[in-house]
Amino acid sequence: MTTAIDGETEQSVGIIARVLTLIYGVASYLFFLGTFVYLMGFVGNWMVPKSIDSGQAPTSMGAAITINVLMLGLFAVQHSIMARPAFKKWWTRYVPVPIERSTFVLLTTAILALTAWQWRPLPEPLWQVENPIGVALLSGISLAGWAIVLIATFLIDHFELFGLRQTVAYAAGGVARPPVFKERLFYRWVRHPLMSGFLIAFWFTPVMTQGHLLFAVVSTAYILIGVKIEERTLVYLHGERYEDYRRRVPMLFPRLGRPKG
Repeated sequence: MTTAIDGETEQSVGIIARVLTLIYGVASYLFFLGTFVYLMGFVGNWMVPKSIDSGQAPTSMGAAITINVLMLGLFAVQHSIMARPAFKKWWTRYVPVPIERSTFVLLTTAILALTAWQWRPLPEPLWQVENPIGVALLSGISLAGWAIVLIATFLIDHFELFGLRQTVAYAAGGVARPPVFKERLFYRWVRHPLMSGFLIAFWFTPVMTQGHLLFAVVSTAYILIGVKIEERTLVYLHGERYEDYRRRVPMLFPRLGRPKG
């Protein structure tokens, strides 16, 4: 009798854990999605209450630069450390594997939201395009960069990348299979199209202010350093297969002509 009751209790606890895991994964994903859309408006000065060049009144230039660089640096450190296999191996001693990725996404998104909230604008323009066609063209290219970012995530498994597939699989009583890399579309032309999209989104703007330039320069520096670190991990995980891919395909900008392979 006691064994049967214990079994039922354990089963109930298991069901609750699966439901809570699913809720956690969905909530983390929706938080990311909302923040991602807001950041598009933040960087492009499009339809958001506080953008990269508006909102809170600017402090002194020195204080603004310090705060902004610290915010971007916090993101860079957190993202770089938590994405490494050695950290994940240690981290999953304390965080259940099904929610490890969702927790990473949650913390990353929280830092991005904090950065947008605490950003100190430096709205003095360094250069500005006033021709309506030029404004529309540059804004359109920036939007295309964001589109490349989003499409690239789906090419490598969007829902796995942001932790939703793992939590859904656990809630259904299974384990999510790791994504299988395929050289599709953008990945036939560059190894890191997601980062290429960010660079396009950040740099193509009709109004380049001091604050926007600071954001673009610091973000670009992190991207260039981050992809080098990421490549070491990919070589570690995939060995010669990735080495061959790296020899054939450029990192961020495509070669002219037809892709090899």
